[in-house]
Amino acid sequence: MSDARLPAHLEVAGLIRLVESLGGFATVLAKGERDGGTILIAIMCRGGPAQLYERMPGLDGSRSFVATKSQDSENPAEFSEYLDRRRRQDPDLWILEVDIDAAERFTAILP
Repeated sequence: MSDARLPAHLEVAGLIRLVESLGGFATVLAKGERDGGTILIAIMCRGGPAQLYERMPGLDGSRSFVATKSQDSENPAEFSEYLDRRRRQDPDLWILEVDIDAAERFTAILP
């Protein structure tokens, strides 16, 4: 039995619509592989420090979004450099930037 997975481009489109329905703004910083690319979400609130989320496997076999990196307010450029490095390492990577007031509400409903 194969593991049914929503194609990455459809998942990204759904995430953008979710952000917009919560009054936020989302933009694709990097388009990855249309069907199977990994998705990273950089979430910021009112232009504040960003928090990076990516899917990580859970002990129960699920794959949910987990915070993996925070932007350092002392060195904000390091966050962008990290995203650039990840993109060079994985050209199939999708990077979605989200600016939303209700960041906690958005992260709570991420699939």
